[in-house]
Amino acid sequence: MSLDVGLLFLRVTVGLMMVISHGWGKMVKVVSGDFSFPDPLGLGAAPSLVLAALTEFVCALLVVLGVKTRYVAVPVTITMLVAAFVQHIDDPWGKKEFALLYAIPFAMLIITGGGKYSLDRVRKK
Repeated sequence: MSLDVGLLFLRVTVGLMMVISHGWGKMVKVVSGDFSFPDPLGLGAAPSLVLAALTEFVCALLVVLGVKTRYVAVPVTITMLVAAFVQHIDDPWGKKEFALLYAIPFAMLIITGGGKYSLDRVRKK
């Protein structure tokens, strides 16, 4: 039981931190039509922003709810690794560390899944 409570706490806290601190602002930019954004992978600023917004808002929100946790944590983890090792490659360690501090718990959720207190478990019953 304590493992499942820990996974619930991890999902909700790190997911909401991602949604509120990163995803919401990017979604507002997309909705307002402001597509100025870095293009770390050469996809273009608009597609990069839309992908980051969907990942950091929608996928992170699904993690909070525990919906397809293992699957939706993958794009968030990848986005944070791109932020750390592509976008911030020339920045000091502190910039990379911030993105990695998000990547690690989402990667952990890929391994563990959402736990007993997730909508995935409710839907299975």
